[in-house]
Amino acid sequence: MTEGRDVQWVEVGEGQVGQRIDNFLMTRLKGVPRPLVYRIVRKGEVRVNKKRVKVDYRLVMGDLVRIPPLRMTPREAVREVSDSLRNLLAGSVLVEGRDWLVINKPAGLAVHGGSGVKIGLIEALRQVREDLDFLELVHRLDRDTSGCLLLAKSRPALLALNDALKQHKMDKQYLALVAGRWPEKREFISARLERFDAGNGERRVRVDAAGKVSRTRFGVREAFPRATLIEAEPVTGRTHQIRVHAAHAGFPLLGDDKYGTREGEVLARKLGLSRLFLHAASLTFPEPTSGRPVQIRAPLPDDLEAVLQRARKLT
Repeated sequence: MTEGRDVQWVEVGEGQVGQRIDNFLMTRLKGVPRPLVYRIVRKGEVRVNKKRVKVDYRLVMGDLVRIPPLRMTPREAVREVSDSLRNLLAGSVLVEGRDWLVINKPAGLAVHGGSGVKIGLIEALRQVREDLDFLELVHRLDRDTSGCLLLAKSRPALLALNDALKQHKMDKQYLALVAGRWPEKREFISARLERFDAGNGERRVRVDAAGKVSRTRFGVREAFPRATLIEAEPVTGRTHQIRVHAAHAGFPLLGDDKYGTREGEVLARKLGLSRLFLHAASLTFPEPTSGRPVQIRAPLPDDLEAVLQRARKLT
């Protein structure tokens, strides 16, 4: 890489081949919001081999990318990661391989910045892990969901893991708490899901015959006097799938402010539950290079364990 008057010229190496220019820039320009990246590409301030490109341009070996100096207003700038968040994320890595890592995502942290979120997990991790030239999410978790989240540290690994997702070679198991007694024999829920705008730009999902095919496997982990700890394995990967399928079955997740019920709110308060009880407990995937199966488990957070202790005693 050479620089002149703050302009950067970066030659694309093997690890970036096939990557979209916007994702490449997000990795290089740590702390820069995605809308600003889109803007400089559209305005032609970013050039590849001295030519304008679109945001979906995919890099080729040897491409020479011009990256302009950026001047951001305080409103545009992604927040600098705090020391507390830096320490939290550094201590949340469950397992790290040569070209991938699994983090135990804290609840309440969005995986991406945007829509009023100044900094998301991926932006924060890129600041924390300055040793990495490439870091991308393989899949996502809802903001209020905790647990196993897989990231790729190289372009080939990202492609291999995305392919594993598409071929259903990646297994995810979640733990969730619902009010009442979940039927012991209920195994699969197949209900088509459709996304819709609930107003004010809020994203919601509902069961609709015109929606996308969606399937979740459910089972009982532990039954309590007034609630049930269930296991959920999404066969497909739709937005809010577990939450909507559970609500469709008549058992909305406790702490769910989108699909929950008034009765569930009352029970959640009695249990001292202050957030969605949904935790990505385990993740199994083929190692990108060798193909050997890797299984990672994320322990249930202390706040959710405390809820279960109270659920065992509540009559």
